[in-house]
Amino acid sequence: MPAVIALKPVVKPIFTPMNQTNAKFEVTCGSCNLRELCLPGGVGAEDLDRVENIVYARKRVRRGEALFGVGDEFRTVYAIRSGFFKMSLVDGDGREQVTGFFMGGELLGMDGLGSGRYNGTAIALEDSEVCVMPYALIEQMAREVPSLQRHLHAVLAREIVRDHGVMMLLGSMRAEERLAAFLINLSKRFVRRGYSASDFHLRMTRDEIGSYLGLKLETVSRLFSQFQKDALIEVEQKHVRILDIDGLERLLHARN
Repeated sequence: MPAVIALKPVVKPIFTPMNQTNAKFEVTCGSCNLRELCLPGGVGAEDLDRVENIVYARKRVRRGEALFGVGDEFRTVYAIRSGFFKMSLVDGDGREQVTGFFMGGELLGMDGLGSGRYNGTAIALEDSEVCVMPYALIEQMAREVPSLQRHLHAVLAREIVRDHGVMMLLGSMRAEERLAAFLINLSKRFVRRGYSASDFHLRMTRDEIGSYLGLKLETVSRLFSQFQKDALIEVEQKHVRILDIDGLERLLHARN
């Protein structure tokens, strides 16, 4: 009689993100200093333990690597735990158009919610780490925790407001106003994370700033030099120190 071989059942994980191990990492939102800026930010302490279950894993992304690409299937929302990302598109001529910059506590991938596909490519501008949150789990938990659902709606509304702000930036502002608005926006975002409002390092290149602001590289470089000459900022390569935030504000609202 032939020997009987016992086969062990194969247990598959509930969710397996692309380029991610199957192991469930221990991730604690309650101890994260960016929680108030992130998706669990509107959730009370009594529900936080349940909401933490939407974080499937942490994923490290090296500088220059893509977290996801335009047209990839939308399955996951990513919360930036550390690092800096840019979102970009490539036109028919192969030219990159930067559509946004994202830092710790902000979410990547929400733009894929409507079409089921990511609408841009997310590239790390420095070594970064993200929390992986399958959207199916977010939806399920949002039905069970009303405060999470309200905060999710607030995040979506914030994305809409951001898009409108970019449209205004590119449609109605002069070149110097665009750069002033960009620096003021960065300053406010760094402050919310507990960093200096006036002293920070730019993770993006001048060319990437120009792409985002709809300006040529030469124009961006000229404006940085002009702002430094006018004692609004000090610049040393990618390091920026704002000397006169009120002056940048006045420049931004000069026509009002």
